[in-house]
Amino acid sequence: MRLFVGLGNPGDKYANNRHNIGFMAVDRIAGDHGFTPFRAKFQGLVSEGRLGHEKVLLLKPTTYMNNSGQSVGEAMRFHKIDVGDVVIFHDEIDLAPGKLKAKTGGGHAGHNGLRSLHAHIGPDYQRVRMGVGHPGHKDAVPGYVLRDFPKADAEWLDDMLRGVSDGAAHLAEGDTPKFLNAVAQRLSPQRASTGTKRPGGAGEDKGSKAAPPAPPKAEETGTAEPDDRSPLQKLVDRFK
Repeated sequence: MRLFVGLGNPGDKYANNRHNIGFMAVDRIAGDHGFTPFRAKFQGLVSEGRLGHEKVLLLKPTTYMNNSGQSVGEAMRFHKIDVGDVVIFHDEIDLAPGKLKAKTGGGHAGHNGLRSLHAHIGPDYQRVRMGVGHPGHKDAVPGYVLRDFPKADAEWLDDMLRGVSDGAAHLAEGDTPKFLNAVAQRLSPQRASTGTKRPGGAGEDKGSKAAPPAPPKAEETGTAEPDDRSPLQKLVDRFK
């Protein structure tokens, strides 16, 4: 069994905060892949289902972010899940909005949810780091992550969540590169006509169109130019 954990804070007040992008990720996976309704357990909300060939437990701790490790540790002990089978989805201020990376192990970088996980289960879990951007100064971080995503972020946020859901089975089966590729296909899809990526990785500029192709030359189409010369002119031209 794999344990997918979304980090966030419980309640409607926090539902659309940047800090709750982890909750959003597991909600999207649950909805898209036919998981059971969430129910209260392990100091959190849990949902069960399958991704590919793997049985997966989704968990949203309701302990508030700073005590997330309590809930995760309880679920791991009950189901005898190894730390290597735990995947944490969380907000990452050190990545630009719309960027996503995955890693296993490492420090918590001051993230209070990860700090709690380190204390309760150790550092060797897998993380899906979902970029929300940085406010510019460390003192502004708490207020920044506890504010809702602005409307301007709605498009890339939806693309990222769809990509996470698209690739969730690959992640459950341990194929992180395929998972990341599925996310990239949503965030920076290829144009079907040319096979090239849309500029900026987040979509083609609205209103821009490719220049129409130049009309083919006569020799390229296999047709000859019409000859409008008179018979006399043709005879004269032959002896020039």
